[in-house]
Amino acid sequence: MPTKQSNFLSATYTGPQGPQGPQGPSSMSDGTAAAPGLPFADNTATGFYRPAANTLSFVTASVERLRIDSSGRLGIGITSPTSNLHVIGANVTSATVTGATITAPTLALATWTTATRPASPSNYQMGYNTSLNTKEIWDGTYWRLDPTGPGVNNTQRAIFGYGYTGSNLSMTNLVSAAGVVATDTTGVGTARRYPAAAGYGTDKAIFGYGITSSVVSMTNLVTNQGVMGSDVTGVGSAREGPAAAGYGTDKAIFGYGYTSAAVSLTNLVTNQGVVGSNVTGVGTARFYPAAAGYGTDKAIFGYGTTGPNPGVSMTNLVTNTGVVGTDVTGVGTARHALAAAGYGTDKAIFGYGYTGSQVSMTNLVSNTGVVASDVTGVGTARNALAAAGYGTDKAIFGYGHSGSFASMTNLVSNTGVVATDTTGVGTGRQGPAAAGFSLTT
Repeated sequence: MPTKQSNFLSATYTGPQGPQGPQGPSSMSDGTAAAPGLPFADNTATGFYRPAANTLSFVTASVERLRIDSSGRLGIGITSPTSNLHVIGANVTSATVTGATITAPTLALATWTTATRPASPSNYQMGYNTSLNTKEIWDGTYWRLDPTGPGVNNTQRAIFGYGYTGSNLSMTNLVSAAGVVATDTTGVGTARRYPAAAGYGTDKAIFGYGITSSVVSMTNLVTNQGVMGSDVTGVGSAREGPAAAGYGTDKAIFGYGYTSAAVSLTNLVTNQGVVGSNVTGVGTARFYPAAAGYGTDKAIFGYGTTGPNPGVSMTNLVTNTGVVGTDVTGVGTARHALAAAGYGTDKAIFGYGYTGSQVSMTNLVSNTGVVASDVTGVGTARNALAAAGYGTDKAIFGYGHSGSFASMTNLVSNTGVVATDTTGVGTGRQGPAAAGFSLTT
């Protein structure tokens, strides 16, 4: 039985010897990853083996690297591929795929900071921004944040709108991804005070309700570029002093307020900015509470006043389907006319307010909706202010009344630390609202 050696592999065959070389069928053992059935002569730890019927595996350094199964599916890092190309690994940093969908349960993106992003990115280049703690993708013009995470608090910019200086205002002030407040933009819908605002649709915002000379039922949608739309009227019960927050990652909820008395009602907002009809009987009726998103897809209403008292100490949690929970009492100093915003991608902060006098205090909210005790001495005491998230994981408190109309902001870090006053940031006023918008910087 003759045996033939090549310079790149060795195999044993049977059959007659003819003038043209070996004839007849050849075969090799199945082998294993540790000992491939078809190794290279000078590198026996590299080669091919058959792990199962009609299946071929490629081996280097005695480790299986790639497998083609009996259905022609190719797996890299997996021995049971479930799609035509199935890749699993902790070090996949880039790939080019045409006409296919990649499913990757474990995919490690290239990482960078805001300062070290690629200077000339390719269209749809994706990476993980460690400064912002989220994925982002280059759309050809902007770096866009992942709209599915880290959650309801992941907007880059913010907007303050409306308010009162002795007369009602129709103005907004945009806030950059760095927390810098722009100059006034006037003539943006009906002038009013004490509306509420929240983000919706992952990158847009909505202002709603308030009072002119009487309470109003109207909203104004804000585009993902910060442009305020015209009035939309007849959207639930007219009232002033409600609160609003995002929930469910792309929807919003307005809650509570004052018609001719404190009310216990909410209005849900779809991810298209459409406001639903009243839902009544949702916790203690009150007005001038505050609200914010927490836990990536839920919301919390807190504090407010029921009328003659300086405020109540209670919260109501909102599920990711917009259902408002029962009252939770005894959560920090009772007060009203405060503000709230999300921070740290999944937590929230209540700040300032009125107890009979303006106060300078905050209460942090965990990612499970638990409200912490008071933290005092955090900037100028004031009430009737607004707050919003910005920069993906930070927050900003702005404006209010401190004995006079305040033109000031206080930035909140992604750990919930409130900074000192920044003054001279647009027209001083009380009773505005604020919300985050935009996934771009």
